[in-house]
Amino acid sequence: MAGKVVKRAFKYRFYPTEVRADQLARTFGCTRYVYNRALAERSRAWSKEGRRVSYADNSTMLTRRKREAETAWLAEPSKGPLQESLRQLQGAFDKFWRIQARYPQFKRKGRSKDSATYFSNCLTFRGGQIRLAKQSEPLDIRWSRPLPEGATPSQVTVSRNARGEYHISILVEDTIPELDRTDRVVGLDAGITSLYTLSTGEKIPNPRHERRDRERLAKAQRVLARKQKGSRNRAKARLKVAKIHGRIADRRRDYLHTLSTRLVRENQVIAIEDLSVRNMVKNRSLSRAISDAGWSEFRSMLEYKADWYGRVVAIDRFHPSSKTCSVCGEVVSAMPLKVREWTCRCGVVHDRDVNAARNILAVGLAVAACGDGVRPPRT
Repeated sequence: MAGKVVKRAFKYRFYPTEVRADQLARTFGCTRYVYNRALAERSRAWSKEGRRVSYADNSTMLTRRKREAETAWLAEPSKGPLQESLRQLQGAFDKFWRIQARYPQFKRKGRSKDSATYFSNCLTFRGGQIRLAKQSEPLDIRWSRPLPEGATPSQVTVSRNARGEYHISILVEDTIPELDRTDRVVGLDAGITSLYTLSTGEKIPNPRHERRDRERLAKAQRVLARKQKGSRNRAKARLKVAKIHGRIADRRRDYLHTLSTRLVRENQVIAIEDLSVRNMVKNRSLSRAISDAGWSEFRSMLEYKADWYGRVVAIDRFHPSSKTCSVCGEVVSAMPLKVREWTCRCGVVHDRDVNAARNILAVGLAVAACGDGVRPPRT
């Protein structure tokens, strides 16, 4: 069966030697420095001179800094990650100009993720081993799953998370097998008590990953708060907090991957609300529970998996799904959150979440019928 060829990233953990870890640390520091200097120059040029600095201008400045005595150390790492940091800054400004993101922020050591991207001209892939530019030995990678047969990396990104773990993300071309068409469709209503309620009446339980480790996390954070800043004991305490956060995130990601894959495989059309999570987390009473649910991450998974397998994700934000009767179309004037079950004037008794999911499905099918696929949020 033919499939769709896509660019797909495979992520693995690797274990650098002490020397290689030091090389990577310098590379991470250089990419962060280049990004911050370029951002500072762009901000200065616009505020003082009213002119824009382009990617080409930043690249020329980088070449000049490598020749200066004060910043000659920028020539130590491979040029690839440094150029990529400038591309990332350009992408951040492009989103800012399109009013899709806020103004780019400076990267801070210990606060922003340490990463470096190498393109095919800055690495070698031979015999199932990857060697980065300016490194003599291949990376000690734990190949937890094989790369697609015959795949050649077009780029790799090495990173170090807050737990001190090193990962490599390898981008290759992969063929995604097609799924048989199905007549099944489903609408999803996001929630807290139940993570998602399906239009079929099924309710997906919310594991509440953060709440399971809340007591342990609070204790670790209290210990961290008592440590002297800059001390080794504070670094150890910070690592313990990071490990707990990481374990929570890993469990959440695994659960959402399993759920999204199941829904995409079972249904031809998936309708889901286009929730403004950024605004919803401003509610101090619900912010922790909403963040733990991972609604944005789940939607992102659904969209790219649906694109892989030829499914459709239809989205609508403004339809009053909870207040509308899915049988007669009557819209009630108000529906407080505490109301979990209600009776319409037509006599039908509704479960609030199931009714909302059915309404979302009806709107989603209309969107899919128009060929819109994934509807962007309205402005």
